[in-house]
Amino acid sequence: MDIELKVTTQLFFEEFRQVILSDYRLARISREVSILGRKEVLSGNAKFGAFGDGKELPQLAMAKVFKRGDFRSGYYRDQTFMMAIDALTVRSFFAQLYAHTEVQAEPAAAGRMMPAHFATRFLDEEGRWKVLIEQNNSSADISCTAGQLPRLLGLAQASKVYKQLKTLEKTHSAFSRRGDEVAFGTIGNASTAQGLFWETINAAGVLQVPIVLSVWDDSYGISVPNSYQFAKENLSTLVAGFQRTSSENGLEIITVEGWNYTALVKAYAQAEKIARREHIPVLVHVSELTQPQGHSTSGSHERYKSKERLEWERTYDGLKKFREWILDFELTYDHKILRIADIAQLDQIDLEAKKYVREEQKVAWEAFRSPIQTMRQEALALLQEILVAFPEKKLLKVQVEKLSTSFELTKKCVFSTVRQSLYLLAGIQAPQKDRLLEWFESRYSKERSNYSSHLHSLSSQASIRVTEVLPTYADEAQEVDGRIVLRDNFDKLLETHPDLLIFGEDVGKIGDVNQGLEGLQAKYGEIRVSDTGIREATMIGQGIGLAMRGLRPIVEIQYLDYVLYALHTMSDDLACLHYRTRGGQKAPVIIRTRGHRLEGIWHSGSPMGGLLHFLRGILILVPRNMVKAVGFYNTLLTADEPALVVECLNGYRLKEKLPSNLGAFRTPIGQVETTRVGRDITIVTYGSTWRVVTQAAEVLSNLQIEAEVIDVQSLLPFDLQHNIVKSLAKTHRLAVIDEDVPGGASAYLLQKILEEQNGYHQLDSQPITVTAKAHRPAYGSDGDYFSKPSVENVVEKVYCLMHEAKPMCYPLLN
Repeated sequence: MDIELKVTTQLFFEEFRQVILSDYRLARISREVSILGRKEVLSGNAKFGAFGDGKELPQLAMAKVFKRGDFRSGYYRDQTFMMAIDALTVRSFFAQLYAHTEVQAEPAAAGRMMPAHFATRFLDEEGRWKVLIEQNNSSADISCTAGQLPRLLGLAQASKVYKQLKTLEKTHSAFSRRGDEVAFGTIGNASTAQGLFWETINAAGVLQVPIVLSVWDDSYGISVPNSYQFAKENLSTLVAGFQRTSSENGLEIITVEGWNYTALVKAYAQAEKIARREHIPVLVHVSELTQPQGHSTSGSHERYKSKERLEWERTYDGLKKFREWILDFELTYDHKILRIADIAQLDQIDLEAKKYVREEQKVAWEAFRSPIQTMRQEALALLQEILVAFPEKKLLKVQVEKLSTSFELTKKCVFSTVRQSLYLLAGIQAPQKDRLLEWFESRYSKERSNYSSHLHSLSSQASIRVTEVLPTYADEAQEVDGRIVLRDNFDKLLETHPDLLIFGEDVGKIGDVNQGLEGLQAKYGEIRVSDTGIREATMIGQGIGLAMRGLRPIVEIQYLDYVLYALHTMSDDLACLHYRTRGGQKAPVIIRTRGHRLEGIWHSGSPMGGLLHFLRGILILVPRNMVKAVGFYNTLLTADEPALVVECLNGYRLKEKLPSNLGAFRTPIGQVETTRVGRDITIVTYGSTWRVVTQAAEVLSNLQIEAEVIDVQSLLPFDLQHNIVKSLAKTHRLAVIDEDVPGGASAYLLQKILEEQNGYHQLDSQPITVTAKAHRPAYGSDGDYFSKPSVENVVEKVYCLMHEAKPMCYPLLN
């Protein structure tokens, strides 16, 4: 809509007028949602609220240029935009505020995300992709400031890939119209102080991808003004160096006042045209915005804003200025003065908006409470039956009265009462108790699913459903460096998977630092095998966005230590994406890295314990050699889950036989492998340490100790068939060898084996661990020897265990 067009017909003006009034109506509805939402939190009906009041006008303008097939990557102020693109209803907004766990009521997250965290569903109920070009798409929000931006980069880059790779036009027609899509991002002004903002806009300028990134600038970050956020108080001035020129790439930068409706409409029309037609990233700095209710329900902005600032915000409230513009607007046509609306008409819209929001909130509240009320009534009826049968149970009567009269109506209240009531019935056998137990187990199982399902894929493409295919070898199979196995397999994968992209530092021209991709950029082109700058967080973001749009990226992080630079994006976004959308979105990114043993503090760290804690929801695979690694890559490209594959850093020059079925054999995920059979002790390990353990087992054999060696292979998931405990049933002793720090991954392994698999029942001796020292490994071969588990460390500790068990058979070594 170009509001500068001359009015040439009465009909044109009427259409124009209806567009304006529709925008005003939606803005008023959104504002009423913010007002009522805050009241619901403060009244105790909801836990927390952060709303989009004050940001209505720029979001309306942005929605005008958002097309089906486009993507949003934003944050928790964008309710007006989401309503404007028909991706959010008032009812579903309140359902999320109350944490309603039904997908039909709250399709973004089924109550798992905090309020105002928006998402649309990319997948159907079977976990299959929908036709994304036919819907308005919003990737799932995260609370962490600026965390949405790395993903934005990948969402935009996908358009560039689809535009350039013509071979994907038919096979991926559900994902793109030849790269015509724009990725729209939003961020608050204070969050632009985060490194992820700068890393993303720099990468966007390098890649030249179709992004429209809006900064909602209301001059504060909670209580902290812009003067504390930026070196220069005006963000536009600060980012000016990124402005593109006739001779240099960069961004287009547009600055516009957030209360100026007509200027906003023009600004977004310009931004969208540049991004969509030229594939140039555009930053729209929307300044002079307000936040009428303050940052959130956690506090009041009157505590930190001056009277002058508060008065300015009342004067420049976007809705107030929009209303003034509508009332002042007039055109002369055919000797008539044409106006959009008068005060009475706008007042009527205001009243209707308030009434509509209140009605939708009531419906949402009732839909949320009714099932819980039914649950409470069912529980009370069963508890009353027990009270009739056992009137002497006075404490049970207290529990029942507490539940029946409690003002609080939550699932927690119901289940807590039932469980504590069952404590009081310990030892009692009665049909009434049986009925309560049956009800509890059925209901609790459903609620457990409501809150815990979809950490991993449940689709037919789930990784654990991919069947194993063993490598095959010719009679005279060539022995080659491990890197050759990788290189030749990646060659086969790039040939057979036209949507496969591999990128990272030093990946393209030189074929990665260990030559595992040697020559593949020359063969397949820079789009498919490419170098990146040193920016791990946005590399992962590229992978997430590309995978969300149907492509299959492998992101290479050069060393395991460097994963820490991307840990925020991997943990807060990728790892919980499938979970937090309850199966509504997925991003099957493969993250390739190398680690464990080398030389020195920064290239031989093994922070596996930390990764295991932070990355639940991402597969963590630790192959002992390159054939196993290749099998994992083949498996993952058949599956639909994100994964981190840690190759052995000291394995690229070790000789391995070259399989004849490259690209086809698959290493199973979640299965251990017994690589040496023994009777005396089970030694569990993974990755590079497997070689140490294998050598130690030979030494132990010479000392009359036969160790059974088990390679874990997959840390997340871990030993799904419980084969380790089967080994313990034979050996009755356990050693865990791990080159992480003491209590790192070894603690995880022990919990899995001893508690989850009930391995402690099989033990005749205390389980032992051999780990790296608590410090990082020192430099040099000697530093490695004294910092990491050595053959002698393993031998001596295992022998000592056997000495304690059978001192006559195994006398002290010294």
